Amino acid sequence: MHEHDVPGGDGTALRAWAHGAYGPPVLISPGLGTIPEAWPSLLDASARVRLHSWYHRGTFGSGRPDDPARIGLDDHVADGITVLDDAGVDRCVVAGWSVGVTVAVQLALQHPERVSGLLLVAGVPGAAFGSMGGVIGLPDGMRAPLARTVTQGLHAAGPVIDALMHRLPITPVTVWPLRHSGFMLPAADPEHTATAVRRFARHDWQWYFGLALAVSGRAPLDVTALRCPVTSLAGRYDLLTDAEHISHRMAGVPQARQRLLPTSHFLPLEAPATVLDELRLLQHRADAVDASVDPFTRDSRPSA
Repeated sequence: MHEHDVPGGDGTALRAWAHGAYGPPVLISPGLGTIPEAWPSLLDASARVRLHSWYHRGTFGSGRPDDPARIGLDDHVADGITVLDDAGVDRCVVAGWSVGVTVAVQLALQHPERVSGLLLVAGVPGAAFGSMGGVIGLPDGMRAPLARTVTQGLHAAGPVIDALMHRLPITPVTVWPLRHSGFMLPAADPEHTATAVRRFARHDWQWYFGLALAVSGRAPLDVTALRCPVTSLAGRYDLLTDAEHISHRMAGVPQARQRLLPTSHFLPLEAPATVLDELRLLQHRADAVDASVDPFTRDSRPSA
């Protein structure tokens, strides 16, 4: 794993990371405030992919913008493009998880020439608050207002959450309750879970929930404008993203591949082999599309 600082377009210093020396490049559009270890199968040497990604503004070494309002969707999209430019990657598959799905889709809509395919994991493209709580039967009309209110409350309680979370001992043993809580499922490997949670717990939680408010309330994106190959993976027991919402939104995407898995929101940790298999299949589909297009006209295409 290699981490280095990249200057963002607005002057914000981003902490980018890269992993892997062989195989096709993949841009990871991360879940909110998550770390590379959230994608264990893609980090394994057998995956043979070159991963490029970054930490969201104000997290894990990335700086906070001088203008505190510069944490919206377009800012995250610009950061993703900055990472691609820094890595010298002109075009690749983009894999997004959770809130990273919204960023990945918006990146593909704004910069279709840079995205050869989309792997969308446990997330909806925009309006994330409206997708929460479906698995427990929360009515549609209550979801967004309730999720926004709870997030605003957590944002206000950030310093108290810091005092608690920063002191928690996190080991493969102590994450047992989380892995059996229903919020996450036991299929997640204890070592991988502990590694991911250990760093995640150290967030500045007021800043973290500020990021969530800035992105998750975004209106739905027009996925019907996507033309690159798309694969969507949803968790049947996902408390944060309703699988039915994902299916309904993806129905408007031409030739989108959809899979429903017996996982929670933490699908990359609970079904890592499936994530890698689907990424490889998506890369084959993207390569086939690119091979069928005249390279002299590719830049003028509306999408991949």
